[in-house]
Amino acid sequence: MLTQLTIRNYAIVESLDLELKQGMTVISGETGAGKSIMLDALGLTLGYRADSGSVRHGADRAEIIASFNIDALHDAKAWLKDQDLDQDNECIIRRVITREGRSRSYINGQPCPLNALKEFGEHLIAIHGQHEHQRLLKKDHHRELVDQFAAQVIQATKVKNLFQQWQKQQKHLEALLNQDEEHQAKVQLLSYQLNELDQLGMFEGELATLEQEQKTLSQAGSTLQNGYKILEVTCEGEQESCNQLLHHALQLLAELNDQAPAVTQATELLSSAQIQIDEATQELRHYLDRIEISPERLTETEERLSCIYDIARKHRVSPETLPAFHVQLRTELDTLQSTDETLEQLSIDVEKIRSEYTRAATKLSAARRKAATQINKQINEQLYLLGMTSANFIATLTETDAPQASGLEDIEFLIATNKGQPARPLAKIASGGELSRISLAIQVITAQSSTTPTLIFDEVDVGIGGAIAEVVGRMLRQLGERAQIMCVTHQPQVASQGHQHLFVSKRAGKEHTHTHINTLVKKDRVQEIARMLGGIDVTKRSLDHAKEMLGV
Repeated sequence: MLTQLTIRNYAIVESLDLELKQGMTVISGETGAGKSIMLDALGLTLGYRADSGSVRHGADRAEIIASFNIDALHDAKAWLKDQDLDQDNECIIRRVITREGRSRSYINGQPCPLNALKEFGEHLIAIHGQHEHQRLLKKDHHRELVDQFAAQVIQATKVKNLFQQWQKQQKHLEALLNQDEEHQAKVQLLSYQLNELDQLGMFEGELATLEQEQKTLSQAGSTLQNGYKILEVTCEGEQESCNQLLHHALQLLAELNDQAPAVTQATELLSSAQIQIDEATQELRHYLDRIEISPERLTETEERLSCIYDIARKHRVSPETLPAFHVQLRTELDTLQSTDETLEQLSIDVEKIRSEYTRAATKLSAARRKAATQINKQINEQLYLLGMTSANFIATLTETDAPQASGLEDIEFLIATNKGQPARPLAKIASGGELSRISLAIQVITAQSSTTPTLIFDEVDVGIGGAIAEVVGRMLRQLGERAQIMCVTHQPQVASQGHQHLFVSKRAGKEHTHTHINTLVKKDRVQEIARMLGGIDVTKRSLDHAKEMLGV
C-alpha cells in the first residue's frame, strides 16, 4: 500500500508531505483548489508522461516521491528482484521533471526507464477516473474488463501471442506454396548450371597454374635459345667465356706475388664472382633441362583456359572465383531441393500451433462465460442499489466467424434500463447519468476482483447525489475494508464514509498561489461535511446534519 507521498514544486504545490493509511481516504475541497493535483503527481510515479509545464512557476524542477509497503505484494517483490531493485519490504519511487522538460525516474535509488516504471506501477495502484464511462463505449474495453474479472489477463495474452505466431507461420507456408512454379524453374536453371560446372571440374588455384604453364610453353623455344646462349657466354663457349677470363685474371694476380690490401681484395672479389657465375650457370642448366617444347600440351592448356574464360563470362563472374561460385550454386540447389521437406515440416508446425491456440482460446472462452454470468449477477445487484431497479445488464459473448487474436468470441456489454425493453449496447444509452451509474457499478465490481492494493477513484460519483451517493460511499468504504481506497469527491454522502479525510485548500499570495492538503480531525471534518452540504454559508442545521452523517 501507499504509505507516504512527498511533492515538491509540482503545479501549484510548493511542498507537501502526506502520510497515508489503510482503508478509505476521501479527498475534498473547493472547486479549483487542486484536488486532482495529488493524484496527477502520484500518476507520475507510476510512469505517466510529464511535461515542463508541470513544474511550479519559478522552480527549476519538480520532484515526487512515493513510498510503498510491499510486504504482502508477492508479484511486486518478484518484479523488483528480477530487476535487481529489491530492498526489504519497502519500495520508494522517485520522479524528477526539469523546467526544460527532461524527466528521470528512480526505484529504490536506482535509475529506471519510464516503460519499466509503468510496468511496475501496475502492481501497486489502479486509477479509476471520472471519464471511465467513456471507455465503456468501446467493445475492446468490455473484453479487458471481463478478462480482468476472470483473472485471465495472462491467458488472454497467451492466446494473442499464439494467434500471432500461427498467422506468421501460415503466411510463410502460403508464400512458399505460391512460389512453387518459380521454385521449379529456379531448380532447373541451377541444375543446368551445376552440371556445366561439374563437367568443367575446376579446382581452387588451377587458373593461376594454367596461366603460368601456358606462358612457359608459349615461350619455350625462345627461352631455350636464349638460355643456351647465356651458358655459352658464362662457361661453355669455345672462345673465352666469363669463367675462363676470371680464371686467367686470378692467375695473373697470383703471379704478382703482392700482398697489398688492394690486390688481396681484388683477388677475393674475383674469386667470389667466379663462384657466383658457377652457381648461376648450374641453376640455369637445371631450369633449361626441365623445359620441353610441347605444342600438344600448349594446345591443351590454351583450350582449357579458353573454356574457363567462356564459362566465367557466361555467369558474369571473374575466372578465379569459379570454384567458389560452384560451391554457392550447390548450396542454393540443396536449399531449394530441401523445400519440399521444409513445406512438410512447416505444415506440421502450423497445425501444431493452431491446435495450441485452439486449446488456449477454448480455455479462455470457458473462463469468460463463467465470469460473464457472475458479472451479470453482481452488476445488476449494484445497479439495483444505485437506483436502477429495473435495469438488466448483460455481458454477451458472441462466437466469431473466424479465430481472432482476442479469442473465439466478441464481448459486448448490453443493458435494458426499463422492463420490457430489449437490451442494447451501452453506446445507445441516451442518459449520461445512467451511464455514469453503470460505469460506477462496473468499476466497483472489477475493483473487488483486483489484486492491486491501492485503488484510486477520481470523482467517479459525478452525476449522482442524495441516497444514491450514500450507497456509493458505502460501496467504496466496503472496498476499503480489503484494500487502500483513495477517493476524490464532491459528495458529502461519499466523503462521510471515509476512514480518513484529506482537505485541499488554495491560498493566493501577492505573487504565487499555494495548494495545501491537510488531514482533518473530527471537528474539522464536521465543518467540511457541513460545507459540502450547504455551500459557502455553514449553518447549524448543516452542522447537525454533518454530525449525523459522521455518527458523532
